[in-house]
Amino acid sequence: MSEDGRVHTLHDPSSRGFASDNYAGIHPEVLQAIAAANGGHQVAYGEDAYTARLQEVLRGHFGEPAEAFPVFNGTGANVLSLQAMLPRWGAVICAESAHINTDENGAPERVAGLKLLTVPTPDGKLTPELVDRQAWGWGDEHRAQPGVVSITQTTELGTVYAPEEIRAVADHAHALGLRVHLDGSRLANAAAALDLPLRALTTDVGVDVVSLGGTKNGLMLGEAVVVLDPEAASGLTYLRKMNMQLASKMRFVSAQLVALFEGDLWLRSARHANAMAARLSAAVEGVDGVRLTQATRANAVFAVLPPGVADRLRTRFRFYDWDEATGEVRWMCAFDTTEADVDAFARAVRAEVASALGVGAEA
Repeated sequence: MSEDGRVHTLHDPSSRGFASDNYAGIHPEVLQAIAAANGGHQVAYGEDAYTARLQEVLRGHFGEPAEAFPVFNGTGANVLSLQAMLPRWGAVICAESAHINTDENGAPERVAGLKLLTVPTPDGKLTPELVDRQAWGWGDEHRAQPGVVSITQTTELGTVYAPEEIRAVADHAHALGLRVHLDGSRLANAAAALDLPLRALTTDVGVDVVSLGGTKNGLMLGEAVVVLDPEAASGLTYLRKMNMQLASKMRFVSAQLVALFEGDLWLRSARHANAMAARLSAAVEGVDGVRLTQATRANAVFAVLPPGVADRLRTRFRFYDWDEATGEVRWMCAFDTTEADVDAFARAVRAEVASALGVGAEA
């Protein structure tokens, strides 16, 4: 705020990109919910009306035993979930590409003190057979003891587990005495893609604990650890504080999650992001020099571009390399991505690829 009391915008609001759904702003309905919660005093640390309402809302999605623990971010949700599900000598079986393995800077191992046992997968998804590659060594004091299977929905490769695929993994894990954690930072996108309720991908197919996403779907900040089976996790009340994920003014985190999940905002936002990714995928599919590496199921598009094209595109649009060795890039769409955004980017892709290949670009 300036000396004259005015609030200034320090960025270009017209700036658009496809780097991450985290780059998007806050959904207007979520901003309204924050403002509505901002009056008077409420008891701190989760003893407020909004956090109580959140429990009711999420039980409507996941079933009566569900208990939600709001936290600040996805890494916090994952670390807390896994820490509460495992003994100190425990290990987590996950895909090699899982976010807990590739993008959390060692937090599960450093903070939670657990071991990640990874499995290479072609599509980011685990199967019972892949789980078996690491599900061994119980009783061996030299090996971290497998205790949890963690799956990601949608996966880091943009693929989506069907309910029967989750059920197969969960049934197999439970038969081995393992619990099942689902990293659901983009669970809403998966549910939207499959046109299914959230519980059809969690409670109904044997998932024990969910890291429920909000930030990638229009929140300012906020996720929730949702315990579906009370016997699957213990000590979350204390671990959340110990790991610096307990918000003093929790009403403002919970109010956002209530706004997202009380009605259909979560679904509308996810459907829109998915639709924009489908539009982008269709616009570049078949363009000579562009190879889509995964079917576009949710709000991510993965493609390999000719050398130099990505760097030239990034002078105008933000996005990330996914695999520098192969030239693969990732394009993400969000709740506020517009058709005009997609069409402008697709035109730029076609033009830059055509220039790289020495041919004329299609209109």
